[in-house]
Formats: sequence, structure tokens, C-alpha cells
Amino acid sequence: MVRIAVNGAAGRMGQRIMELAGASAEFQVAGGFDEKKNKLSKDALSGQGVLIDFSSPNGTLEAIAAAQKAGWGLAVGTTGLDSSAEKALEAAAKTIPVVRSSNMSVGVNLILELLTLAAQKLGNDFDIEITEAHHRHKKDAPSGTALMLAEAIAKAKGWDLKKALRYRQEGKTDKERSNEEIGMQVIRAGEIVGDHTVLFGGPAETIEITHRAQSRDTFALGALAAALFLSKKKNGLYTMTDVLKK
Repeated sequence: MVRIAVNGAAGRMGQRIMELAGASAEFQVAGGFDEKKNKLSKDALSGQGVLIDFSSPNGTLEAIAAAQKAGWGLAVGTTGLDSSAEKALEAAAKTIPVVRSSNMSVGVNLILELLTLAAQKLGNDFDIEITEAHHRHKKDAPSGTALMLAEAIAKAKGWDLKKALRYRQEGKTDKERSNEEIGMQVIRAGEIVGDHTVLFGGPAETIEITHRAQSRDTFALGALAAALFLSKKKNGLYTMTDVLKK
């Protein structure tokens, strides 16, 4: 049995992770923390276990500090992290096991492989557009998942993502579309769990690769799979690709 604690336990994802873990014989829920109530501290964790973080960029920094001090594994699904937080995760991975992913679902991580293949096979005469849609409460835009998809495409193409990414906005431009361009469009509406579509538009055909999350359980179950994975590791920085390898 793996002991877990959740940072961001009052959020939608955190609540569902704790519910699924509590109903499973594989986990023992050791605690739940949230920035507004029962805030995580460096001394909050004891014994051995895995801390799952679905909080905020500031909450993730606190999770890193607490996990390092306790020697716990750390699974981070929080999005919107800046470069300093990413570097802090890399540093922590030298002493504890860390899984870092902006999306922990099996389907999305499979799509990353499909996009890599498509980007390699399709030439620059295929325009690339990404559309992502989430619920009206989501604070960061574009989503971490959308950026993961764009990064996978850019890497496969050998492009600089910062130069290739274009956010679609109102207005006109005198510039023609570049052959090394990834368009990005964002939707925030209702209670959409998470929809992502990548469109490859060629001169005579269009290819679309889409993932639609029907429930937050897909992300919660992925986070718990990451916790099981981390419970067997001593240190290192891993992704969901590592977790999902058979």
C-alpha cells in the first residue's frame, strides 16, 4: 500500500484524486493540503510516501520543499509553472523521484506519440493549428496540455517553439503564414473538462487528431499511476511516458 498526500486537495482534481485513492486498496491517504485551508508546510509530511501536487505555481514550490525535506516522491500535474519552478523540479529530482506532466491521462500521452509521427511524415505544405477548450474557471491559457502538444510537434519538426507559436487574435496582419508556424486558439466556456484538437491542413486534405476528456477521472487515475511508479524509485525526473511504459 502506498501512502499519498495531495496538495490542492480542495480543488476539483485534488478532491477526485483523494476519492479514488480512498476507494482503492492500493493507497492510504495520509493528508490533504490547500493554500486557503490546511496549507502545506515543510514539516507536514512524515514517514514514507508520495505527494501529488495539483495546486498552483506557488503551491508547487511549497510541495517541492516539503517533499525534499521528507524524502517523499513528488508527482506534479500543476500547469502554468515558470522556468524557475521547472528548474526547482529538476534540482529536486537529484535527491527524490519526480514525475512532471501537464497532463497525466493515457490518451493525451498516446496523442503525443501520434503527433510526433504526423509532424515527421507531413511536410511544411501542411499548416498546423491547435485548438483547446476548457471550463470557464480555468485560469491559465493556453493549457499546459496544449503547450505539450505544440512542443512535441516543434521538436519533431526541429523548430524553435517560441518562434513557431502564434496566438490567434483579432486584427489583420500583412505577413503571410510562415512554413514554420503553429497556430493556437483558446476557448473557455461552461464546464468543458478538456478538449484538444491538432489540425494539419494540407493543399488537398485535412487531418485532425483530437482528445476529449469526458471526466477528470482520466487525470486522477494517471496521477495515482504516477504515485505507484514513484513508490518504486529513489530519485530522477520522469514523465508520464515513463509511467505508462509496459
